[in-house]
Amino acid sequence: MTQAAALAAAENNDDTRRAIGCFVLAIFLFAGMDTLIKYLSSGYPVAQLMFARSVVALVLVGGISVARGGWGGMRTRRPVAHVFRSLAGLLSMGCFFYAFRHLPLAEVYVLSFAGPLFITALSMPLLGEPVGWRRWAAVLVGFGGVVVMARPEADAPLLPILVGVAAAFFYALAMIAVRGLSRTESNTAIVVYLLLTTTVVSGVAAIPDWVQPGGFDLGLMLLVGTLGGAAQVLMTQAFRLGRAAVVAPFEYTGMIWATLLGFLVFGDVPTPTVLAGAGIIIASGLYILYRETRRRGG
Repeated sequence: MTQAAALAAAENNDDTRRAIGCFVLAIFLFAGMDTLIKYLSSGYPVAQLMFARSVVALVLVGGISVARGGWGGMRTRRPVAHVFRSLAGLLSMGCFFYAFRHLPLAEVYVLSFAGPLFITALSMPLLGEPVGWRRWAAVLVGFGGVVVMARPEADAPLLPILVGVAAAFFYALAMIAVRGLSRTESNTAIVVYLLLTTTVVSGVAAIPDWVQPGGFDLGLMLLVGTLGGAAQVLMTQAFRLGRAAVVAPFEYTGMIWATLLGFLVFGDVPTPTVLAGAGIIIASGLYILYRETRRRGG
């Protein structure tokens, strides 16, 4: 291997490690945000919580980005792609918020694990990234885990489970769009256009059922937006630095935080069915990561 090739390989490995680090930290921050959303969801409509999450993040992320780089970072040559990414993100957020209201935190996270499987499956047709037959098999096994987990008990609601799966699908579309947009667009444009869309749409939807928050709840809503904004920037950077099929399986670290926070805050303990489904999905995701790493020789 020539010196130039060695340096290029080292740089690629560094980018991969940074991408994974950004993604894992983003998942941790999202877990904290999701815990607050579930706590607030008993007293506030989904649209209002979406608005709080979006508007605070928009002010913080947009304000800091413009202050540091001016308005130039908002220029785009692909407005249609931004619209697609923003709508997918909006639908994913709304579905997840609905699921948080009706299901335990860890159970929603298990459903969200279908997202990386959708990403891997969609990487080839939408991004042109190769996905071999072994990873296709792992994707199918992973979806089998979703089926195991989603088999409701006699008195369990089915609609929130289906909405949670839909949230994972829209999330995958949004992340695939981020990967495509990151080839030509700045992080600022990708994040701010998403937050602008979700702020406007959720704000309008929240007006009819608006509930005036007290001081403590208002502070929690501000924290929701702050955590969400920071996590969004980190996630966007992760998909800029690393391949979708490599980064996505680290979504599973969220199960640790969801289980811990769900128990500490709400007293929820995952059922054996949920844990079995999570185990199958995580195993398939880790196998996908192994195959991708082996294929790339690192």
